[in-house]
Amino acid sequence: MTGGSNARVLFLNRSYWPDMEATGQLLTTLCEGLSDDFQVQVIAGQPNSIDPQAKAEGWKNLHARHHVEIRRLSHLQLPKRKIWMKAMNYVSFAISVRKALRRLSAPDVVVFETDPFILAFEANRLQKRTGCKMVGYLQDIHPDVGIALGKISNSLWVRRLRERLFAVYRRCDRMVVLSRDMKRLLEAGGVSGHKIDVIPNWADTNAVQPVPEPNPFRQKHGLQDKFLVMYSGNLGLTQRLEEFVEAAEKLADRQDIRFVFIGKGALELQLKNQVQSRGLQNVSFFDYQPKDQLGDSLSAANLHLIPLTASLAQCLMPSKLYGILAAGRPCLTNAPADSELHQIVSQQQVGLTVPPGSVAAIAERIHWAANHREELTEMGRRARQYAEGNCTPQISIELFRQTLHRVTSPVPHEPRPSGSDHRQFRTL
Repeated sequence: MTGGSNARVLFLNRSYWPDMEATGQLLTTLCEGLSDDFQVQVIAGQPNSIDPQAKAEGWKNLHARHHVEIRRLSHLQLPKRKIWMKAMNYVSFAISVRKALRRLSAPDVVVFETDPFILAFEANRLQKRTGCKMVGYLQDIHPDVGIALGKISNSLWVRRLRERLFAVYRRCDRMVVLSRDMKRLLEAGGVSGHKIDVIPNWADTNAVQPVPEPNPFRQKHGLQDKFLVMYSGNLGLTQRLEEFVEAAEKLADRQDIRFVFIGKGALELQLKNQVQSRGLQNVSFFDYQPKDQLGDSLSAANLHLIPLTASLAQCLMPSKLYGILAAGRPCLTNAPADSELHQIVSQQQVGLTVPPGSVAAIAERIHWAANHREELTEMGRRARQYAEGNCTPQISIELFRQTLHRVTSPVPHEPRPSGSDHRQFRTL
């Protein structure tokens, strides 16, 4: 086992630069940040949404970028509107990963992510064959997400799949999750709490900053005089965005309020059809914004939407929270009261909360927010302050660096003082 800067760390995940999906952008920042201490290699797939700047760089021909070696694999890219199509994409990429791992020299550590979640099995095969260390880095927890969404039933086959996944998690040298809620779910599945690290996602507070008026995004799209209620990110199944379209219908008589959805995903067509069938004129859709214009688009909102249903709260932690905080904008969430997301928003006073499952409550709070803009401005100020103290890439990269050093070091380390949640949040 090689320690420190000599250790070879292999990450497995479909999404990576130049993919504009959030998980790919986050992994890119993490890997590049770790490359000073480790030899970092990524096995990635084909991007779903390409950063325009990457096209100019000729991304298809780049095998290394910012000291990170990239091995990009071919696989199916069927439309993600149907679950069987997504499953085919997942299996296709996993098969490509398995073939690639057979030809690669063994790393010191393999880190598997969850795009797709079955990469855990490929990492486990590599670990058994080579004896390398293994770290699970879960952006979400499967198959719990699918069950919570009602997309799959909790059948005998699904329960066995879950048992196999959690067996891999228990064999990992470390597990990394994004929230205390996710940690509790792993512990309930038999994973020892002492080897679970809670390392939140982040936002680049230098690249994403509050943009004063006149805002370029508002000007470009003729939205200068609107109270913008924005959802920015993956329009996927886990977001349950239908409730917010229903809220838009309840607020249709407020000509000053406009709902804006930015991004792409499996739910995009369904949402557009929902808007069209209801004849809504107060809802607009836009594509992903270029990375260098993210501050403009996030700052354009008066209020951001962060959906999180009770059944999903232990399965994931919305990474969009951190960009919103960095942009100095308040949010509205329907996360359950005992969730970490709800507690951050309420305790830090950086947004509004509503009870889960109430479209009427969502509409009422947005109506209130449009009439209380000074209060929202103060929430936005606190949001930016909180982001600067708690949600930077440097903080999370350093925590991940410590995790990898503990895994690769030949000398055992003492447990971290806080056990498994290593954030030292600064309360405002």
